[in-house]
Amino acid sequence: MKCPICNIGVLKKKHIEEVMFGIPLGKFPAELCTQCGESFTDAETTRRIEDVAKKKGIWGLEMKTKITRTGNSLAVRIPKKIADFLNLKEGEEAYIHPEKNRIV
Repeated sequence: MKCPICNIGVLKKKHIEEVMFGIPLGKFPAELCTQCGESFTDAETTRRIEDVAKKKGIWGLEMKTKITRTGNSLAVRIPKKIADFLNLKEGEEAYIHPEKNRIV
């Protein structure tokens, strides 16, 4: 079957290492494109991946935040759920850097 993303490669059955937010969730069966590398999982596998992510406490950690002004600088608010997950405390240092058009 042709890849629906790149429309060039073909899908091959493989086992892939699923990672969310840098945290490994395990190996799961998927169809992987030979050209672009995009992976596709069936509904049952997707549910299993979601269950593992929920058990590890990382399901739903992605969210939008506002950039605000503080004096002459801009500040990024870290949502409580993410701060709790990372065990961040007020006054701690954090390392940030630009990567293309985003902050890491």
